[in-house]
Amino acid sequence: MRKHRSTRILTSLAALTALTALSACGQDSEGGSKEQKSGDAKGGTVGIAMPTKSSERWIADGKNMEKELEAKGYKTDLQYGDDKVENQVAQIENMIAKGHKALVIAAIDGSSLTDVLGRAKEAGIPVISYDRLIRGTEAVDYYATFDNHKVGELQAQYIVDALKLDEKKSEKFNVELFAGSPDDNNTKFFFDGAMETLKPYMDKGQLVVKSGQKGLNQVTTLRWDGGTAQKRMDDLLSKNYGSDDVDAVLSPYDGISIGILSALKGAGYGSGGKALPVVTGQDAELASIKSIIAGEQTQTVYKDTRKLAKQAAQMADAMLTGGKPEVNDTKSYDNGSKTVPSYLLDPVSIDKTNYQTLVDEGYYTEGQLK
Repeated sequence: MRKHRSTRILTSLAALTALTALSACGQDSEGGSKEQKSGDAKGGTVGIAMPTKSSERWIADGKNMEKELEAKGYKTDLQYGDDKVENQVAQIENMIAKGHKALVIAAIDGSSLTDVLGRAKEAGIPVISYDRLIRGTEAVDYYATFDNHKVGELQAQYIVDALKLDEKKSEKFNVELFAGSPDDNNTKFFFDGAMETLKPYMDKGQLVVKSGQKGLNQVTTLRWDGGTAQKRMDDLLSKNYGSDDVDAVLSPYDGISIGILSALKGAGYGSGGKALPVVTGQDAELASIKSIIAGEQTQTVYKDTRKLAKQAAQMADAMLTGGKPEVNDTKSYDNGSKTVPSYLLDPVSIDKTNYQTLVDEGYYTEGQLK
């Protein structure tokens, strides 16, 4: 009897010790860990989960994040998910298992990370949503992005100005609409921003969508894929534009724009006296800037991802050293579980008249644009 009682006492003491140790590095009332708040995380590893290498912007984002975090004294673990949700989930699980101090995540599917980020929260690992809002979880601490509504506004306003809709009020113009991937939270912000500008002209009949495809669910492009956009544009042209021409195409992203332009050129636009329509874009990717210079794609939206990486790195560093990350929006980004404190950067419209801005700001060199 005495032996069993001693064993129980020792077992209880061991359990109490383990619980105390776990509590010492567990979460505090603000959601961060006491270990992180003490500054012990400085110099640790930050996991960076990017969606794909198929877009040059994400390659640049990854490199910029590494540079910014390493300059602040952190190690980095950069992983690309190859546009496969299961890859990204496995990569994040591995980062958590390795005890990374923070996670910076550009999600492939913004609603697919609830379970794995629940484990990050349990481990006291802060999470920063990078450019694409992660949905359906309270485990997202902060969000760094651009003003996504304004991106759509800039694209749509460019169409309005290029077609001179406010001057040619009695003329009708044909436009077709494209949107981004349905699993990316930004897609709705881009589209809503654009439609707020275009809808008044559509309601007056000045802008005509001949395909009739005006709803967001009709115009999305899974995974932002240029090939998918090209096939859809081919279909729109063959079914709706026999003797008529399309005057403008709202494209949300440069990779989609390149696909759209391929379809247009295949249908005879850009040759034989048949002008290419106004085609918008986003991300100022090198191929699209060269296309703009060559007079094909008309516009893109420049988002200096170096500044975005710097902002996300500052957020991570502040969280890991007991500081408070800088935010400028606490109302716009409700992920379904919480409104995520955010920092929004300003996008810039770029066309043939001002692409030199990209060189002046060191985003590209003159040689790269030739």
